[in-house]
Amino acid sequence: MTTSPSEFGTAACHELLVRLAGRLPDRLLWRLREWLASGAHSAVAALLPRALLRNRVGLTDDERDLLETAVAGHAPRKLLDAVLTLATADEPDVTFRPAPTADTTALCLLAVARGESGCTELRQALRGNGRHAQRVVLVRADGPRPWALAGTLARLLRAHGDPAPCVEVLPAGDPPAYHRAALAGSTLLWRRPEAPTAGH
Repeated sequence: MTTSPSEFGTAACHELLVRLAGRLPDRLLWRLREWLASGAHSAVAALLPRALLRNRVGLTDDERDLLETAVAGHAPRKLLDAVLTLATADEPDVTFRPAPTADTTALCLLAVARGESGCTELRQALRGNGRHAQRVVLVRADGPRPWALAGTLARLLRAHGDPAPCVEVLPAGDPPAYHRAALAGSTLLWRRPEAPTAGH
């Protein structure tokens, strides 16, 4: 539960960054999420509209509402108005397949997830094929600060050699198309015993 306007803006920023997975470059998205997890919301708010413009990423009306909440007071109106508008979010042009469940990285992710009281499910998938396939970690959590959990898991992936970690702490409700595809192609690493099974 958010308790201040600042946290309300941070929560909106987190949800928007989740929706931008697969639409902004991995390294840029990781950096924005890391700044958010580290408490640098103002830096994210200042950079995000420019990143959308530079990468020609448009937003739906709902996403634009999230952007305006996320960057309130940190970006000029003309910059927000310049962001492209979409009727519907782009469908992801990527494929996912199950990732190994017993490698060292997966075991470390599992240890962290089990220790987080708000974490209810941990899955992972590989996006793309061959040597350059990207690990995508999918988390369901009901804690009050999902961006902090995302940052913790991303730092762990960085420590294991991933230069642009993809950690998706999903919001409640129906996930975006990118995440539905990732969930469908993922491997379940762990689910808290009392957690309900989530439909994909």
